[in-house]
Amino acid sequence: MSNNPVFDRIEQEISESPVVLFMKGTPMFPQCGFSAAVVEVLTQLGVKFKGVDVLVDPSLREGLKQYANWPTFPQLYVKGELVGGCDIVREMYATGELKKHLEGNGVAVQAG
Repeated sequence: MSNNPVFDRIEQEISESPVVLFMKGTPMFPQCGFSAAVVEVLTQLGVKFKGVDVLVDPSLREGLKQYANWPTFPQLYVKGELVGGCDIVREMYATGELKKHLEGNGVAVQAG
């Protein structure tokens, strides 16, 4: 536990699910094109993931920027570690690196 309740919440979210996407909107209704693109990549790979809508909680949105030292959304975490945002995820997907990274962390991948 840290002295920051928002950081504690972030750590709880990323420890409860192997793959967590902090995004604008939900996986069913993304609220920005970048979030939609990462949802599409994860869906193409058949990866089960938890989506967390940063638009409903401004303190979470700001806290994540500080927690990860990453200013934009979406933010993809695998096994508690920040993978990156939309551009990084798309690039990793295109090269096959994302699939390898997920499988290397014990995350089931069905396609890609």
